[in-house]
Parts: sequence; structure tokens; C-alpha cells
Amino acid sequence: MATIAGNLQAVKSRISAAAERAGRDRESVRLLAVSKTHPVTLVAEAYSAGQTAFGENYVQEALEKMDALSRLLGAEAAPVLEWHLIGPLQSNKTRVVAERFAWVHTIEREKIARRLSEQRPAGLPPLQVLVQVNVSGEPSKSGVAAHEISTLARAVATMPRLRLRGLMAIPEPTDDKAIQHARFRAVRELFERLREDGLALDTLSMGMSDDMEAAIAEGATMVRVGTAIFGPRESARSAA
Repeated sequence: MATIAGNLQAVKSRISAAAERAGRDRESVRLLAVSKTHPVTLVAEAYSAGQTAFGENYVQEALEKMDALSRLLGAEAAPVLEWHLIGPLQSNKTRVVAERFAWVHTIEREKIARRLSEQRPAGLPPLQVLVQVNVSGEPSKSGVAAHEISTLARAVATMPRLRLRGLMAIPEPTDDKAIQHARFRAVRELFERLREDGLALDTLSMGMSDDMEAAIAEGATMVRVGTAIFGPRESARSAA
């Protein structure tokens, strides 16, 4: 029977192999374990197997897991765990996100970034943020259009208590490898253009269980993996 520890090792092996094929250092790609909709017991198993960075889509679910893990693992585990918000963020949730999360991957409006900047407690390190790109141009998909990226990125980069790290993208699902590579390449090119224009960026969050190899080949520095670690997710609950 597969275990969380075994699944983590298998995913890390896939990352290592993909990085090697791309002529990259394995350490240049971080693994973010996407724990959304999965029970806290599985997150605890992943933590026990050495995983410390977790991605959640829904703010309320994440807060419940943070508190449950503190009770389950002990207060000493809380500072080690690194929580990433990878789902849409509503204005009425910015304060608690600014206070409890380490990363936000889904900045697509200046208003949201400004609220996070104003609400990040001074005693915490800067909130690490990424601008989300709608790379496939889907009307229903969150993210900023490519031609609007530079304006938003420059605005976010000036905000106190935030550190703009780079870009995030979720291309449309496809088994077509050429399309996968093209979408990820487009995000990398936007990223490189921003760097050439003077922004100090270092993170490309792209690639999931089914397409992480293509993402790594095109320059991903962080892959967001859920199913390959935790198994098929439970029915998505409503965003709280």
C-alpha cells in the first residue's frame, strides 16, 4: 500500500529526474505539497516525512489545519510549517492571510496586494507574494493578462511588508506536451522580461502532478503537487 512518505519520495525522484534532463540542479526546484481538501492527518504524515511547505486554496480550511496541526504536533512544529495560499483571495480575508500565511501565489489586483501590505504585522518577515498570470487566456481563469503583468508587478514591488518573488500560473489541463511546454515557456519569458527590467525575481510557481516535468523543463522553481502525494482529493468544498 502506498504511503505519504513513499509518495513524497516518488515525487522528489520525478523532480530530480526532470531537473537532470533539463541540465538543472535538483535543489533549484522546491516542492509545495498541495493539501487542500485532504485531512489534517495526512498533512501530519507528510510533515513527519520531512515536508514542511503546504499549499491551500481555501482560507478557512487552511486556518483549521494550522490550528489542528499545532495541537497534533505540538507548538514547536508551528514555526517550521510554511503555509502558501494558492487559491483566490477575497478582500475580506486579507487580514488573516497577512497574519497567518508565509506566501500568497495569487495576486491579481493591486487592491488586494495593498491590503496585504497594510495588514502584514510588523513583527513578521515580509509576506512572500507572486503575481498570477492567466497564460492560457481563459475568461473563467484567475490571473492577470500578460500585457498587464509589468504594471501590476512594479506596483507590488514597491509595497512595504511584501516581497515580490515572481510569477505563478495554472495553464489549462492538456495531455498535449507541446502545449504544456508552450504555456510554461510563455510564463518564463514574462518572468525573464521582468527581471531584465530590473525586478529582483527568483520564483516561478508552475507545474502540478500531471505536468511538472514540462514545467521544470521550462524553468519552474516551485511545483505544486497534490494528487501524486495525497491521492485524489475529496470533493472541493465551497470557498469560505
